[in-house]
Amino acid sequence: MRSSHLALLTLLATTPAWAQAPAGRGQTPPARGQTPAARQQTPAPAGPQWGPAPPFFPVGARFAVMQGDPSKTGVYTVRLSMPHGYTIRPHFHPTDEHITVLTGTLAIGMGDAVDTTHLRNLAVGDFATAPAQAHHFALARGRTVVQVHGMGPFAITYINPNDDPRRVPAAH
Repeated sequence: MRSSHLALLTLLATTPAWAQAPAGRGQTPPARGQTPAARQQTPAPAGPQWGPAPPFFPVGARFAVMQGDPSKTGVYTVRLSMPHGYTIRPHFHPTDEHITVLTGTLAIGMGDAVDTTHLRNLAVGDFATAPAQAHHFALARGRTVVQVHGMGPFAITYINPNDDPRRVPAAH
């Protein structure tokens, strides 16, 4: 794999200054008749509702939908919790995939085969975009939780069809 393949992966470790709202700006005003204090007392939504990962991921991960419906058109946000060593074999998506590491370390590589000599380690808080159609793979180092968002419907195509967990072995 050439190092130029890694250039396809856009990494941002912090929010750029231009994206940060000045103090007092970018805040949601209270609803009509609602005081700022009342708005602050609104209970926070329940935490993520974790369940098994969908069948297009290898067994062993947990999955939570945070926003939208990844199977439908529109914005979605999901979280994927992976045990140490969990590997998502080389694949691509029809739309951009935006990844933020919440815990652990996610090692990402570009290409059609898992090549551990050309990985980019993303630590807590790091952000990456895998552009549409970019062939990439991922490996969890330690228990790792990532948040992924994009435009649905979410789809994943494995480079090697035999790597697809949905593939049912043919009966002999």
